[in-house]
Amino acid sequence: MRIGKKDFPSGERTYVMGILNITPDSFSDGGRYNDLDSALRQAERMIREGADILDVGGESTRPGYEKIDEEEEVSRVAPVIEALKKRFDVPVSIDTYKSNVAEAALAAGADLLNDIWGCRYDERCAELAARYDAAVCLMHNRKQAQYEDFMPEVIGDLQVSLSIAERHGVKKDKIILDPGVGFGKTLEQNCSVVKHLEDIVALGYPVLLGTSRKSMIGLTLNLPVEQREEGTIATSVIGAMKGCRFVRVHDVEKNVRALRMTEAVLYAE
Repeated sequence: MRIGKKDFPSGERTYVMGILNITPDSFSDGGRYNDLDSALRQAERMIREGADILDVGGESTRPGYEKIDEEEEVSRVAPVIEALKKRFDVPVSIDTYKSNVAEAALAAGADLLNDIWGCRYDERCAELAARYDAAVCLMHNRKQAQYEDFMPEVIGDLQVSLSIAERHGVKKDKIILDPGVGFGKTLEQNCSVVKHLEDIVALGYPVLLGTSRKSMIGLTLNLPVEQREEGTIATSVIGAMKGCRFVRVHDVEKNVRALRMTEAVLYAE
């Protein structure tokens, strides 16, 4: 698939999306990059370490988060996206589920709409992605972790998002799927969706895995946020082995190294 000016061929390697939170209250790095200069320095560092995409977020979506005013969210992300596009030749993603924020970000130059509700919260996001010919990442999410048959229902929910995208004119080769680790799932369900990633890959779209520093790792290893790096790397490797095309991480350099080693083994004769 093509995101912005860059091609992301399948079967070559797992690509890395670096997280750039322009927020004072992100669960992991809130307040560290919420001014333009520090955001640009972090972006430059992640690109140097091997990031293929930069994912800009202006509202924390940690468990129990509080929604912020859309104008505030736009004021956080739009100037950063515009500056990133002027300074770096790397695709930029906007992490939002609100169409007004998405529109401002796309107008500022964003190449990918990363929607934690898979365009089910605000279907206009799909229409905007089609209008701007932007890629869109459709993530699985539910308000409550209640399922009768877990994986088939995850697949079914993703197919609803796919139908919305198709109905609004998003091209198939512009769609990425995300299993939604940490969203609408228990710890056991988060582990299960990673174990069964091949079921989502089998739908025929590139898959993005986002586990970086999340509670799935913290609860499993009984570790605080700042000590979840090894757990994140382990899940990135599992994702690559299961066929994920993208991983979304905070710690770019070490995940890139782990992925390149994994691929050396996977693609060996």
